[in-house]
Amino acid sequence: MSEAPSRAATPSTAVPPVAKKVPSPREHHGDVFVDQYEWLREKEDPEVVAHLKAENAYTEAVTAGQQPLRDAIFEEIKGRTQETDLSVPSRLGDWWYYSRTIEGQQYPVYCRVAASGAAGDVEAWTPPAVVPGEPVPGEAVLLDGNAEAAGKPFFALGGATVSRDGCLYAYSVDNAGNETFTLRIRDLRTGDHLPEVIENVFYGLEFSTDGGRLYYVVADESWRPYQIRVHVLGTPVEQDAVLYEERDVAQWTSIDLSGDRRWLLVSVGNSEYSETRYLDLDDAEARLELLLGRDERILHSAELFERDGATRVLLVHNRDAKGEAAVNSMVSTAPLAEFAKPLAEQRWTTVVAHDDAVKIEGAEVTASHLLVALRRDTIETVRFAPLAEALVAAEAGRAPSFAEPAFGEELYTAGAGVSDYRAPVARLSYTSFFTPPRVYDYVLATGELLLRKETPVLGGYDPQDYVAERAWATADDGTQVPLSVLRKASVRADGTNPALVYGYGSYEVSMDPAFAIPRLSLLDRGVVFVVAHTRGGGELGRRWYEAGKKLLKRNTFTDFVAATDWLAASGWADPTRIACMGGSAGGLLIGAALNLAPEKYAAAVAQVPFVDALTTILDPELPLSALEWEEWGNPIEDSAVYAYMKSYTPYENVRPAGYPAVAAVTSFNDTRVLYVEPAKWVQVLREATTSANPIVLKTEMDAGHGGASGRYEAWKDRAWDYAFIADALGARNLIS
Repeated sequence: MSEAPSRAATPSTAVPPVAKKVPSPREHHGDVFVDQYEWLREKEDPEVVAHLKAENAYTEAVTAGQQPLRDAIFEEIKGRTQETDLSVPSRLGDWWYYSRTIEGQQYPVYCRVAASGAAGDVEAWTPPAVVPGEPVPGEAVLLDGNAEAAGKPFFALGGATVSRDGCLYAYSVDNAGNETFTLRIRDLRTGDHLPEVIENVFYGLEFSTDGGRLYYVVADESWRPYQIRVHVLGTPVEQDAVLYEERDVAQWTSIDLSGDRRWLLVSVGNSEYSETRYLDLDDAEARLELLLGRDERILHSAELFERDGATRVLLVHNRDAKGEAAVNSMVSTAPLAEFAKPLAEQRWTTVVAHDDAVKIEGAEVTASHLLVALRRDTIETVRFAPLAEALVAAEAGRAPSFAEPAFGEELYTAGAGVSDYRAPVARLSYTSFFTPPRVYDYVLATGELLLRKETPVLGGYDPQDYVAERAWATADDGTQVPLSVLRKASVRADGTNPALVYGYGSYEVSMDPAFAIPRLSLLDRGVVFVVAHTRGGGELGRRWYEAGKKLLKRNTFTDFVAATDWLAASGWADPTRIACMGGSAGGLLIGAALNLAPEKYAAAVAQVPFVDALTTILDPELPLSALEWEEWGNPIEDSAVYAYMKSYTPYENVRPAGYPAVAAVTSFNDTRVLYVEPAKWVQVLREATTSANPIVLKTEMDAGHGGASGRYEAWKDRAWDYAFIADALGARNLIS
């Protein structure tokens, strides 16, 4: 099916950089760990920068033979992508908003055109016929990402929002990759920027109803969003007031608007409980009010909406007002006035009851309907119900009658939302592993699905050439772990194929079915691609997540190895030709799996890998560390957590063994997983490995957690990763 594996030998002139050893003791709970490479954390030290550049030079030399394969994969990605394209316009108020991409340009151009027609008229919500590459009468450019990026080493748009009257456009830009943004405001009537420039803002921007105030989020020195500030347009930025400040270092703060855009919602919380506050944007004198506090230890999200002349609250929550648990969450509603009472006295009405087999992922309301996102049998989908009928049924103790769109695939992902509260349609997105993203408008009154776009895939792509199937691996404790097995239809289960196992398994994040053009380049080379839905993710509900966090975290790693064992025994792969890949917390998964069973893998790519987790979480001054305590436990306070994390954190558990070819890929300006973690890890891997397989570190010097900016650079990054895998597996050539 594919040629025999043949790892390219390291050129004799290429010698891996050897970092000096500077002993740095770390002592906690009576345990002393001497870290020889902690000095690499000094980002401003010229010796550190020189070392990373030497690592890049070594990586380039070792992998030089993969350049033709990288070029081929890049051209395949490019050749399948319609480079001049646009998003489906989305209506908000009196305007249609969309983005364009143009062949040869890295970044989108954000645009709008005027809308017409009554808010309740379905025809008025039919997107205008905007054609890729053709001018649109009346089109206004809000922001040209290419112009913003000109002369900059990096560009990312952090957020953007438009004032209620459509006259002002606020947006934030990152030019370093560190996810810290510069905020500017453009007057769309003149095209000019307002004089104020606000530096060092975080994600989250919202205008007041009258457009005279702008609410934004600020992060502290450890990159934790902790303040909500208010800028009054036309006043000095230095006078911006602090609307809210969160002092608990283990809490994350964010803002959002209610669907009707009347209420500013401030959310504070972590992965186990949360708090919601609200502000009436129609009242310039209003104060921020507490809706549901963290002391109740209820993990929830809230939406405020108007009904029959009164304000109501829609809650998605994991514990009700009487203290009854709902681990997979449920949906309730209550008048806003109820939340002024003590919790035990509040009366919430159940709209969607708890179900052990169905995880409620979210809910929102429009002027006419209730939308509920849910996960069932690993698959995320959406249901709709008329809001008035749902509320009446709930008050009567009955379950509302929901409509759910039907799709013909076993493995897919569907979601929905509305851009405007008054819309008679919901915008529905659909994709699967081999169905390119589709955008529908779902007519709320009738259930009709109107296809607005399927992302084109060029180069003769035929989804029938590929197969996606569900399989199950048996974990060490007997747990059945779901797998998604992807392959080209021509591949046979003859035990000769190269294969890649991919995983994440943290933060209740699910690896949902989604189409990816770059992945086709691996499949077309005969690689069987397996997604391991390990515990710690959210694929099988909240309990699946809880079974892979804190003192049960090792389940994530052993599940991944079990997935590899299933693949090796399935007939779909040659056991000697299996690689693994994961990023961020998935990089921790890769590092842990390599320590557990290095002999099971021929190659590994760890993208921005969280491989020195214990060191990071022990220091609350480092970015996000304190926020991680609800995911991994607090090793500072708890000796059992410390010992447990020490037993699996990849950097501290590298052992003498025959490690496979390893590529650690990182970014110098990453604020989520610092470059120092893979830099240290690579050093100890090289010292410990008993094999001759190359272990390389590739650092993007002008990038952040998501890698280099720009779509072409992203394609090059993916081509690099996949070429490393394909080369190690002997899967360089396309198959029929």
